Amino acid sequence: MLTDTHTHLYSEAFDEDRVAMMERAFAAGVRRFFIPAIDSSYTQSMYDLESQYPDHVHLMMGLHPTSVKENYKEELAHVIDAFKERTFCAVGEIGIDLYWDTSTLSIQKEAFRRQIQLAKEYGLPIVIHCRDAFDEIFEVLETERDKSLFGIFHCFTGTLDQAKRVIGFNMKLGIGGVATFKNGKIDQFLKEVSLEHIVLETDAPYLSPVPYRGKRNESSYLALVCKKLATIYGVSEDEIARITTQNSKAVFGI
Repeated sequence: MLTDTHTHLYSEAFDEDRVAMMERAFAAGVRRFFIPAIDSSYTQSMYDLESQYPDHVHLMMGLHPTSVKENYKEELAHVIDAFKERTFCAVGEIGIDLYWDTSTLSIQKEAFRRQIQLAKEYGLPIVIHCRDAFDEIFEVLETERDKSLFGIFHCFTGTLDQAKRVIGFNMKLGIGGVATFKNGKIDQFLKEVSLEHIVLETDAPYLSPVPYRGKRNESSYLALVCKKLATIYGVSEDEIARITTQNSKAVFGI
């Protein structure tokens, strides 16, 4: 059994073939799907997906850093209200993204910090989005570091030193298609990171693994990530699936 710890299955990219896409994922051995939020415009689509696959789909709630704009306080209020109404498996995806917009750094930090505190209030993990912002992410995490801080550093693309620092914050490394890229670099040192710190993800519909790089990603391709990690660590694919699924259970409690 494989666990996709980060997949946007409610994305418009799947509107034409969502049922068939899910069947391919099931056929590939993926049974557990953890769904990160983006902003309020996707909330209903997430709920609809959950109602369609209640035994397999688990929802997060949060405000994605690229959606932190002028109305971010209203969006944060939506997140807070959602937690009052129902349960979620994590606060995510949250973090800082300086690839698309550096002008919003101060409010991205504020939104990130507030949502970390929200996760602590509910005893939940956080799922972090980081793009061109390792130093800024680490700065916020240092101010929030305590025993109640834990979660997943989604789509990890950093160095070995950065991986060790992430683990020091009680975070798992979310490993996906980038591990299969020739220029992805993380495959060169990943074996130096114990498997106990790794979870698998696709980030579908983004970041397809080789040989589908550049095309729409989907959760069935998680098997290709699993295969790559089996090669890196020199163990069976079944062992990768077993350990990473167990790690996901330790994070999400599901």
